[in-house]
Order: sequence, then C-alpha cells, then structure tokens
Amino acid sequence: MIHPMAIDQDFIKFFKLKLDAGASFTGIKPDSAHYILNETAVRDAGIKNPIGKRFKLWGTDGVIIGVLKDFHFASLKQKIEPFIFHYQPHTWQLLVKTTGKNAPKALKTVENTWKRYNPNFPFTYTFLDQTYDSLYKSDQRTGTLFNVFAGIAILISCLGLFGLATYTAQVKVKEIGIRKVLGASIANITTMLSRDFLTLIVLAILIASPIAWYAMNKWLQDFVYRAPIQWWIFAVAGIAAILIALITISYQSIKAALANPVKSLRSE
Repeated sequence: MIHPMAIDQDFIKFFKLKLDAGASFTGIKPDSAHYILNETAVRDAGIKNPIGKRFKLWGTDGVIIGVLKDFHFASLKQKIEPFIFHYQPHTWQLLVKTTGKNAPKALKTVENTWKRYNPNFPFTYTFLDQTYDSLYKSDQRTGTLFNVFAGIAILISCLGLFGLATYTAQVKVKEIGIRKVLGASIANITTMLSRDFLTLIVLAILIASPIAWYAMNKWLQDFVYRAPIQWWIFAVAGIAAILIALITISYQSIKAALANPVKSLRSE
C-alpha cells in the first residue's frame, strides 16, 4: 500500500521538508510526469538509486525526480508509511502560514479570497497545531488525570507522615530527653526519629519502581516511535520522594530535638 498525495511546487518549501536526493517540482509542464517518493516508499519498494527511474501511478508513466526525507503525517503511534507525491498545481485547499498575533487578519483575508473565487462552497478552516493536538488529546487527558491523582496521593502521604512523626516524637519524648542529657546532638536525635520512616520509604521505592516501569513500558507500546525508559527517571523520583518525606517529618523531629529535656523527664 502506498499513499498518493497531490502537491504543487511550493509544498515542500512551504513546510520546510528536506530532500534526501534529487529535486522538487518546479512548476513546469513536464512535472505532471514527475514523482517524488519518501524514503519509506523507496525502501519498501526495493528501488536502488531511484533518481531517474521509471515509475507508474494510476496508469501514468513518469520518472522519479526526488526522494523526500521521512516525516510524520500522523500520530507517533503509527509508523511512517510510504508516500508518493505527484504534481498538481490546482487544489481545493489553501495553506496559509501566519502567527498567533496575525491569525484573525489572515483568516479574514483568506475568507474574502475564498468567497471571491469559490462562493458556492462554505468557508471552513483548521489550524495545524489543533490538528496535531487532537492526535494526542486522550494522552494529554490521561496525563492530567495522573498529575492530579499523584498530587492528591502525595498530599495524603505527607499528612500521614506528619501525623506519624508527631506520634513517634510524643511516644519517644522521654527517650529523647535522656539522649539529650547524655550528650546527643540535634542531628543524632533527628536521624533517630527519621530512620524508621526512611527505611519504609526506600522499601516502597524498591517495590514501586518495577511496577512503574512495567506500566510505563506497557503504555509506550502503543507508540511506534517512543523514547526509552531511562534508569535515572526512577532514581530522580526516588530521591524526590525521600526529600519530600524528610521535609514532612523534619519539623516534628527538629522540634522534639530542640525541646527542653528537663520538661520531658520531670515526671521521672
């Protein structure tokens, strides 16, 4: 299967596409018998040295004059497919390049031009960025949901950690007082109170990392073109989790370490 596409002499330049070999259409009459193939089409057809080779499309004999570097026509979930471009100077579409600032003015100009030359058909338009955005709308929605629920999970976890740190500091208040009397520093006491929490957090990271890798890898299987999952992503996530936990429990730990040992040991 090969996808034919009619373009004019400005199409390749307009979209800043790159030729791997040969030349583009120039707008001369012989271009009606000229063809440009993308790299995938040349490779799949097994054509060696394609420039100048004979090629037939819809019964029209012609010559391959150029090979266009592959570029994405659709979502990254789909592989690049073979395309053949043939020359057609007239089309029912207008392709207009503008900026966000000048878009309203450009739209008005194009609409007036359309009504002048083609008044019997309604004027409709789309923006290319919106077209590409629609290709990944479901993925963006999923990403937003993950961010929201991850934020909620982190908030609930921090509240739980804060409560546990407060409870632990209260339970060990006399032990903290004795340690301070015996010369323990604030750092020693903070480390003592944080050690058990950090051990559980590291254990959670070790359990969660392979599960997260499997889920991410499963999701990326939907994309033909995908980024590899790097190990440092999990390392950064683990360090971030530890830092968030330390920040959460440090307040109660430092508060307990700074408390007057006389007050905590008064009843003994």
